[in-house]
Amino acid sequence: MDWKEEHKRKKRTIEDVLKLVRDNSTVVVGMTPMEPQLFLSKLHLIASRVKNVSVFTCLNSRDYEFYLNKEYESSFDNNSWFFGPSNRKSVDNGLRMVTYVPNNLHQAGINLIDSREIDIFVGVASPMDKNGFFTLSASVVYEKDVLENAKTVVLEVNENAPRTHGDTQVHISEVDMIVEADYQLPEAALVEPSDIERRIGENIIELIEDGSTLQLGIGGIPNSVAKFLNNKKDLGIHTEMFTETMVDLFLEGVITNKKKSLWPGKFVCTFAYGTKRLYDFVDDNPCVFFLRGKYVNNPDVISQNEKMVSINTALMVDLTGNVCSEAIGFRHYSGTGGQLDTHRGAVKSKNGKGIIALRSTAKKNTVSTIVPYLPSGSPVTIPRQDIDYVVTEFGIAHLRGKTVKERVKELINIAHPDFRNWLESEAKKIGYI
Repeated sequence: MDWKEEHKRKKRTIEDVLKLVRDNSTVVVGMTPMEPQLFLSKLHLIASRVKNVSVFTCLNSRDYEFYLNKEYESSFDNNSWFFGPSNRKSVDNGLRMVTYVPNNLHQAGINLIDSREIDIFVGVASPMDKNGFFTLSASVVYEKDVLENAKTVVLEVNENAPRTHGDTQVHISEVDMIVEADYQLPEAALVEPSDIERRIGENIIELIEDGSTLQLGIGGIPNSVAKFLNNKKDLGIHTEMFTETMVDLFLEGVITNKKKSLWPGKFVCTFAYGTKRLYDFVDDNPCVFFLRGKYVNNPDVISQNEKMVSINTALMVDLTGNVCSEAIGFRHYSGTGGQLDTHRGAVKSKNGKGIIALRSTAKKNTVSTIVPYLPSGSPVTIPRQDIDYVVTEFGIAHLRGKTVKERVKELINIAHPDFRNWLESEAKKIGYI
């Protein structure tokens, strides 16, 4: 078979792809770094001829008109596994085209496949090699599972998409349409940690031993942790998201992946999100393995790494240890993502630690993030029976195995001093202490 000829035969325009979308279609697209920008940016152009099209996305990196304009409400729904700024904008403007899909990341794709037929998958891929293989590049969170179950598969083949190793390969025989693209991948710039985040990072570092395997997220607190890891040795990475700070720590010799129990010598991740420097690092790099989210984020897999440390951030923690990381009351903010997956995996690991980190206050120090109870409507992201460590700029609370009375005292001790008397008074009213 001449794969180049097959490539030519399947080549289409984005307008051809849009013609595939019909009333009541279910469309799933790649996430964040691998979202198909050509398709999503033009989807609204067919609004006049379609109704009730369900589009599943995850952490949209930019605004897309099809869910931001009220006139398209009867045409499209944007069903999101993880809200980004543009999803919040749509909801805050009173539109009802965006809705959240509750999930744990390792089950997101499989649960979707089990719940409905998928008409179209639109993803992004690196260019085809001489043997007819593309790669799904910087994300296989759910993409490959969905691709294998969709009725029609479309790839935007982007010259800027890095070619990656792991379970990312897709053969041209599995693809129905190819659209050539050359847009830049979305980037997540490094966030310089604040003074408070640095203090949180210094506290977390006390809990990380040499030879630990880490899961780190994105943002000021994880970046702060990375800045204090320079004196650690032989750290490893088994993470949902591969980030810029991991490149820095590898180049500094802090991350070697040598002591990992599972996949020694390899970075293991399910997607990468950062700057062009990060995408260049993962390009054809055999030490970075992209594996499906249903594997990487499976708590039973994660727990096979000894000294596994999961570091996640939260919006609020109540006095008994319930963690809310995705909403403020009824206002949905982000998502569960892999937080519960990685936390549970780390806690099950031999000598592992599950760490929840947060600033002690919000809204310019006017409210405490450690609260007597979660506000009405707030979902529990990590239930109190799973909690291990909670860290603020004021210290560390180790809650695993502790009573409610003990937890209340430990959490008040790491709350902002301005709110400690109030928390104690509320705890007494409730009957916790």
